Amino acid sequence: MSGPLHGVRILDLTSVVLGPYATQILADFGADVVKVESAEGDIMRHAAPMRSPGMGHIFLNANRNKRSIVLDLKSDGGRQACLDLARRADVLTYNIRPQAMQRLRLGYDEVRAVNPKILYVGAYGYSQRGPYAAKAAYDDLIQGAAGLPWLLAQSGASEPRYAPATIADRTTGLHMVNAVCAGLYWREQSGRGQKIDVPMFESLLQTVLGEHLGGHTFAPPQGEPGYSRMLASGRKPYRTRDGYLCVLVYNDKQWRAFFDLIGRRELLADPRFATQEARSRHYQVAYALVAEEMAKRTTAEWLAALEAADIPVQRMNSLDDVFADPHLAAIGYFREIEHPSEGRLNSMAVASEWSESVPEYRRHAPRLGEHTREVLREAGYDEARIEALVASGAARL
Repeated sequence: MSGPLHGVRILDLTSVVLGPYATQILADFGADVVKVESAEGDIMRHAAPMRSPGMGHIFLNANRNKRSIVLDLKSDGGRQACLDLARRADVLTYNIRPQAMQRLRLGYDEVRAVNPKILYVGAYGYSQRGPYAAKAAYDDLIQGAAGLPWLLAQSGASEPRYAPATIADRTTGLHMVNAVCAGLYWREQSGRGQKIDVPMFESLLQTVLGEHLGGHTFAPPQGEPGYSRMLASGRKPYRTRDGYLCVLVYNDKQWRAFFDLIGRRELLADPRFATQEARSRHYQVAYALVAEEMAKRTTAEWLAALEAADIPVQRMNSLDDVFADPHLAAIGYFREIEHPSEGRLNSMAVASEWSESVPEYRRHAPRLGEHTREVLREAGYDEARIEALVASGAARL
């Protein structure tokens, strides 16, 4: 047995980032994930850099431990093959709009008809109960809908901009993993499958509004929405005499230690710094004070002083610094693996660490259609039927 989800079969109709990120986590946890692709393949296969056509870097980093089968779901043969695979699956995942799944005749009712116990899990833009139900959605659009570009501008950016990472996709992907795992547990208890929707907008709002509901937490509101510490323009890496450091002086003990370090213990009596609540109302002033002091010493001097005082501090890494990080090297976070077509690749470790049922790297990210014949055989197709499906264009090897 490899991983806590060993024995779970997932039919994966997802593409781009959101769904593949979620199903890679499930695959890392031991699930047998069969990735259904079109003849063109997942669009992220074509995002440079790459060594070979159709094996782009983002695809490689979101599709390990999976098998690839190519089916034309718009054809009768491809659709039937998908339903035959769903008949043997525990979970079906998708991340196109539900309306598109209905047009493919692969909606919940059609899939449930062949497998009543299946978990039918969709992740897409918006809840189907509201007026945005049919709107298209991508990470940038959902970041905008959830207020992230506006928040970045409010906190000091020169203009609104998106976070330089697929925050909406990956946040929603984690919600999708949670939903699948909880759904599997419920089915184990009840014996019943179900449809689960994981909308991006509502999922990302859980992250954003956890802090920024602010005064609107209360009814009636007790002030404006937004969390002042996150919105303070001074909340950024501090410039030292020769670089930058990430420092957070946060609780009473840390502020006392910081005032000792800078020789200004009298500030303990300043009402703006005396308590956690007082500081929460004067974050801008607090950040400005720390920034002024940080500029007086070098990065190395501050690192030594802050660590000795038990004040949280970390270097500001570039991406190159991350690859050279000694902690990551010590735990083997990056591991070189040999891909049969792409050669040596760096693979990131599973983020969680397990004392039993340890997840592991079992399969390379698949070439397009690499496992079509293998998966169809498992679904009960003989060689003649497979060849006929391929000849019709409904499948590809």
